[in-house]
Amino acid sequence: MAQKIALVTGATSGIGRATAIQLVQQGFKVVAAGRRSERLQELVQELGQDQVFPVEFDVRDRDAVHAALTSLPPEWRAVEVLVNNAGNAHGLAPIQSGDLDDWDAMLDINVKGLLYVTKEILPIMIERKAGHIINIGSIAGKEAYANGNVYCASKFAVDALSKAMRIDLVHEGVKVSEVNPGAVETEFSEVRFKGDKERAASVYQGFEPLTAHDIAELIGFMVTRPRHVNIAEVLILPAAQASATVINKR
Repeated sequence: MAQKIALVTGATSGIGRATAIQLVQQGFKVVAAGRRSERLQELVQELGQDQVFPVEFDVRDRDAVHAALTSLPPEWRAVEVLVNNAGNAHGLAPIQSGDLDDWDAMLDINVKGLLYVTKEILPIMIERKAGHIINIGSIAGKEAYANGNVYCASKFAVDALSKAMRIDLVHEGVKVSEVNPGAVETEFSEVRFKGDKERAASVYQGFEPLTAHDIAELIGFMVTRPRHVNIAEVLILPAAQASATVINKR
């Protein structure tokens, strides 16, 4: 039996990288998409060029997404699992003092980027009447919180899109699932705080956060269920977290 092929966006760090590794370990071949070519090559070296095919593009760039995914070699084109992981948070300011560039980045990557990639892969899945899309949302797509405004809005959009996509694709043999993590210690906060490593580290102090591997394991479980089973939506939190803003720190 031929290996199944998964496409993972944002595969150069955090949840995306951990997911690429997890899926290869579970027998998938992975098309790893990201913006940083050197990190993509590190992934290829670690997992093997017969198991990972790197594609470099920014999900915000509609033309680049189209060019990269329509030019996949035939042996890498039959994508059966799509993990829409690429996403970001920029800034943590009240709406009245938010930065327009930050807003554009979050909406362009978290929402439009997800749509651009999905649009390219769906015809492959629909033609084969088989496929599974995993959208990475957030607890911020379930609960708005102070100063989260546009980031929360982008993840609420992912939640709505996931539900609507599931309805649209139920007759096409394509499953749609959503994973909504709480606090996961990755580069996320470092990006949000514009490279302020000390402030980013403080977010995860005083409790044990989730790791990227925790999320990758969950994704690996979801995509290996029998064809008639769809784990449609999961909220995954560290044990010390009760809501978007309630964390038991010691």
